[in-house]
Amino acid sequence: MLAVPTNLVFHEDVMSGLPQVFQIPELKKRLLFTISMLAVYRFGVFVSTPGVNVDAIRRMFEENANTLFGLINLFSGGALEQFSIFTLGISPYITVSIIIQLLSPSIPYLENVKKEGEAGRRVITRYTRQFTILLALFQSFMIARALESRGLATPSLSFELTTMITLTAGTAFVMWLGEQITERGLGNGTSIIIFAGIAARMPSVFGSTVELARTGELSPFAVIALLAFSLFTIYAIIFVERSHRKIPIQYPRRMVGKRMTQAQTQYMPLKVNMTGVIPPIFASAIMMLPATIMTVIPAADLPALQAFLTPGGWGYETIQVALIVLFSFFYTAVVFNPTEVADNLKKNGGFIPLVRPGQETADYLYGVLNRLTLWGAIYISLVCVVPQLVYLGMGASQFAYVFGGTAVLIVVGVTLDTSAQIESMLVARNYEAFMSRSSKDQGSLGAISYNRSRLVRR
Repeated sequence: MLAVPTNLVFHEDVMSGLPQVFQIPELKKRLLFTISMLAVYRFGVFVSTPGVNVDAIRRMFEENANTLFGLINLFSGGALEQFSIFTLGISPYITVSIIIQLLSPSIPYLENVKKEGEAGRRVITRYTRQFTILLALFQSFMIARALESRGLATPSLSFELTTMITLTAGTAFVMWLGEQITERGLGNGTSIIIFAGIAARMPSVFGSTVELARTGELSPFAVIALLAFSLFTIYAIIFVERSHRKIPIQYPRRMVGKRMTQAQTQYMPLKVNMTGVIPPIFASAIMMLPATIMTVIPAADLPALQAFLTPGGWGYETIQVALIVLFSFFYTAVVFNPTEVADNLKKNGGFIPLVRPGQETADYLYGVLNRLTLWGAIYISLVCVVPQLVYLGMGASQFAYVFGGTAVLIVVGVTLDTSAQIESMLVARNYEAFMSRSSKDQGSLGAISYNRSRLVRR
């Protein structure tokens, strides 16, 4: 029988200590590097691809804004309607990463490579980059053919090659930016780039919503309701994202060197949403594949696919929820291995009360993890579906895309993860400073005791 975890803890003061960032050279350097890389990315969004009528594309985009193209444009930070060199953005890289992770358990070679540690990860990263380029070439070719078929560009082989090279190079550059942010900046580079694209759209959409209220197309009560529901959604996301279930771990008395340690109880925290923003990002990346095909085939010619290209429709929402649940369980299995945790506890002498070490501990952790993952998947599904349906029902379609559950979940989740990384670096620095001061104090005390001993002997 499933039960909602009752021992949930809400962490407050998440942003405590962040004003110290600019006082630490390493953190300041990482923050400035991240900001500079995002500035480069945002500059590239406004560099249009040559040989394309951008004004005509904007008009076409306005006609199809209520379809999945609106979500693609949101994740690219407006690059789609600009038809910039970053039109494809980071989505090909995410799609290839999903495919490789899904295929790894069924392909012995990939499974063996993943077990080789750091060298294996470098090989997987190289394969991911190579297949990302191939997928970007395919998607850019489909987009070029679509522009030619709709009269938005002059049909020619040179235009197709130019578009393929430009968009693929843009994807490769964005992929490089993400890797540089992950290595030398703050947070996960891929998530940070998606976060930047969404956050960049929020002020303009909020301003347009206020303008609709001023012109009378939306009532003031509707705008207040939109803002109130957005704040409630943000609060709910923060509450769940900072919540976890604590599993007690007991360690008996044991000899460490020549000392006998006391029995102690520690806690293993398991987050309610262990996968973070990965499931909605993966689900959105998968849903973008049919949109790429539909750029060549008009949606009116295939009515059955129209539902899957329209957020708010039953087909799109059903597929999205199914993908979120699938990726929630899949990615949880990737990041947490109960069997490995149970073996480590047994080696270190730890055990869960009333649970035998070894296989029974692994089975217990599997049960807890499955329940948490189920509730986490339900939470993500509700956050990604309900706000969007509410906003669309109130007639605020643009507000639904930018302030909908998927976008807000990504923005809040990336913000919390980045702030947690900053906090951990602050704690590590303060701990090192404390240890250095303690060693200096001990040295001073040693010098004082030495001088005292000399005085006593005299």
